[in-house]
Amino acid sequence: MTAQTVISAKYPPHIDVTKTPLAFGDRAVPRLNRELNDENLITRQRAVRSLSDYLHDPEHIATSLREGIALSLKKLLSDADVTIREKSLECLHIIAQHAIGRDVFLDCGIIIPVSELWDDSEDIVRKNAHQTLKMICETPLGAEGVVQSGLVPKLVEKLATELDEIKIFILDELHFCMNIETKDALATKGMDTFTALLQHSDPEIKSRSARNIMDLSIPLAGKNKAVEIETVPQLVKLLEDEDISVKANAAGALMMITITTKGKYTAINGGALEPLVKIISEEGSSEVIVNALKAITCLSEAPEGREWLGQHVPQISKLTTDKNPAVVKHATIAVNLITWRP
Repeated sequence: MTAQTVISAKYPPHIDVTKTPLAFGDRAVPRLNRELNDENLITRQRAVRSLSDYLHDPEHIATSLREGIALSLKKLLSDADVTIREKSLECLHIIAQHAIGRDVFLDCGIIIPVSELWDDSEDIVRKNAHQTLKMICETPLGAEGVVQSGLVPKLVEKLATELDEIKIFILDELHFCMNIETKDALATKGMDTFTALLQHSDPEIKSRSARNIMDLSIPLAGKNKAVEIETVPQLVKLLEDEDISVKANAAGALMMITITTKGKYTAINGGALEPLVKIISEEGSSEVIVNALKAITCLSEAPEGREWLGQHVPQISKLTTDKNPAVVKHATIAVNLITWRP
């Protein structure tokens, strides 16, 4: 029996037909940029896939930006094809991880086009859009750009409807934005939204919501709002949560709210003292202990708080010899305040 030649239509295994073959050397980026703007859909898809791989090498970022890749990707954000929108955002997310890339976002006005994809029908596109702007928000200039674009109200609104996986990115975006300004978040019922999320089943969402309540409670208006809508009882419950980061941020939020007299008495009447003392006695995380000590210090400024905490000075005093300097510092402050007499 003689062997027969088989004619195959398959490409060799080392050729990926979904990506554009890169040109040699310094011609690679110009060719990719040209094909990103091509009228043919398949050509654009292959080019944006290749670009995504190409940008993973940090050495290629500056070259790509000099060739105007950012503007081409900005244009592709409005493409009718979901794959192109998804991969364009993926490329922009990689670019946003570098300082030079974040500058280009602001210079080329890319923030608004990315934010328009928060309303996209495809989950992966919305996720990539939030992930990209979260990266931009991690720097003060980027967060300021998002705030000045008036996007904070929309972010708060999206928290009520988005998928849980995407909620995590939105909470992070808002965290960075509220470090710049809290006015917009307060005005759009941000405190109500964060408080509702404290009851979520996902520890990451609960932790980030408590952290954002802490951010939003920095101004007096935020502290008063937290008391008004009964955020404090929800935070007190979280002091006994199993997750360390949830407890740490809940204690931090209480510390911020209890700076005011109204906040102090709301927390004391809500039973915050006992779980706070329990935390410093049993918890091993320094972050949780420090935040709890700060909250205890605030509550001890009220006569009722000082009287109750006076019975627990020995427990707090043990922490004045802790290995962590921050724990020692705040334990000493708490003991001095509780034992102070006029």
